[in-house]
Amino acid sequence: MNAAPSRVVLSVILALVLGGCGERGAEADRYELGEGLAATQELRRGNMSEPETLDPHRAEGVPTANILRDLFEGLVTTAPDAELVPGAAARWEVSADGRVYTFFLRQEGRWSNGDPVTAHDFVYSLRRSANPLTGSKYSQILYPILNAPEVVNGGASPETLGVRAIDDMTLEITLGAPTAFFPGLLTHATTFPVHRASVEQHGDRFPRPGNLVSNGAYRLTDWVVQSHVTLERNPHHWDNGNTIIDRVTFYPIEDQSTEMNRFRAGELDWTYELPNRQFRWIRDNLPDQLVVSPWIGSYYFGFNTTQPPFKDNLALRMALSLAVDREIITEQVSGVGEIPAYSWVPPGVDNYDTQPLPFADWTQEQRHQRARELYEEAGYGPDNPLKVELRYNTQENHRIISTAVASMWRDVLGVETSLLNEEFKVFLQNRRERRITQVFRAGWIGDYNDANTFAEIMHSSHGMNDVGYANPEYDRLLELAANEVDVDIRQDYLQQAERLFLADHALIPVYFYVTKRLVKPYVGGWENNIMDFHMTRHMFIREHRVLPR
Repeated sequence: MNAAPSRVVLSVILALVLGGCGERGAEADRYELGEGLAATQELRRGNMSEPETLDPHRAEGVPTANILRDLFEGLVTTAPDAELVPGAAARWEVSADGRVYTFFLRQEGRWSNGDPVTAHDFVYSLRRSANPLTGSKYSQILYPILNAPEVVNGGASPETLGVRAIDDMTLEITLGAPTAFFPGLLTHATTFPVHRASVEQHGDRFPRPGNLVSNGAYRLTDWVVQSHVTLERNPHHWDNGNTIIDRVTFYPIEDQSTEMNRFRAGELDWTYELPNRQFRWIRDNLPDQLVVSPWIGSYYFGFNTTQPPFKDNLALRMALSLAVDREIITEQVSGVGEIPAYSWVPPGVDNYDTQPLPFADWTQEQRHQRARELYEEAGYGPDNPLKVELRYNTQENHRIISTAVASMWRDVLGVETSLLNEEFKVFLQNRRERRITQVFRAGWIGDYNDANTFAEIMHSSHGMNDVGYANPEYDRLLELAANEVDVDIRQDYLQQAERLFLADHALIPVYFYVTKRLVKPYVGGWENNIMDFHMTRHMFIREHRVLPR
């Protein structure tokens, strides 16, 4: 078990990555671009998974957020480079003490049925989003708003939330304390407005075709489960005159090889992701269609800290983390520029310095040696190996990385791992309930450019805290940071919290994301950005033709 484990693991990984690379000899399509716009302005997007709902206050997951950003528009939205710009609000003012935001809505703002978008819509929607009966998984996004923590946790009425309509077109939001990143929170779906009359008329079925009334650049026209979601331009949107794409269809394709094949067959204009095992071929043969960009996100494996064997067993959790060779995973498995992760918050986040794990500068052999010592201390060894289930949602890259991690645990420690793949909705439900999960694959993409977007989801009461992490001191540090005006002191509180969280080893950071996808050269308006926000209203299709091979 002690003899060159990384060499054994590497052979397993290379077999996984190189297996099935049958595209090597295929010839890539080439395109000739014209100077004008294509006659048909339709965009077809690969989007990984089926949306669990199109109710913005109940949705979760990046694929669903991609659709919601086309359907709805918050008070604040983003430009193609992800910079914050006015959305449903034409402008806003901030009081001298930083606690009161006054938003002036666009006079021309309309819902997709032609109704005006008013301040009353936002009051109703923010109260609905904060109401625990709604079941939002992201309601803590609203915590900076006065009384939001009490409302979200059921201790106060939604009517006490610090939001009010001064008049039909003027909304006032009062915060509990100054929060510099508050405008960025308003780009999150949790803060989007919903059409009250439609919600009250249709109940849980309001986000279905024919029922959904939205205020974004697009409206929902078709949704066939496990097939596609189609949106068409909202003719009532305030900026419809500058919107070019007439129709966008999102395809939930969980198998990345299938998605790439559909892209190459001309059925998709961009992919959600790429199969890692074919990346080298893609780089060599489709360089004009390959887009790789930094992303504010962390890929990790979470422990269910509320159940055995990981509950109250820090030594075991730490041993499994030390046994994972992050360099092999990023260099040999994915190999597209991901950064090995030894912290929770990614580098590059505004006003923050990440806090690395103490073993970040160790050699891998030093990590392996310490892992074996901790594994024995936790009560396991050759005569009593840990038997554990590792869950991941159905996707080729997740399968490969999960298999690699299981191989590392086996070769370094002798752990016997059963791999279980699950459809995304089932996977999320099992993670959330924490009854049967032991270890699970996960990723967290920042909702806004601030360290708090990573810190807050590990608060003991957060709806996305699937590892079940609960440490009163951690919660206290987050609350101190939330109420701190001084940028440097606030950063220190968040850094203390990150160090504490990492020392508790509730999860295994593996790498920091980059986005990697294929985009047809005729898709215009694309700009790389750290948030990976690409709204259809910013896109257009150029004139083009496929050149003969």
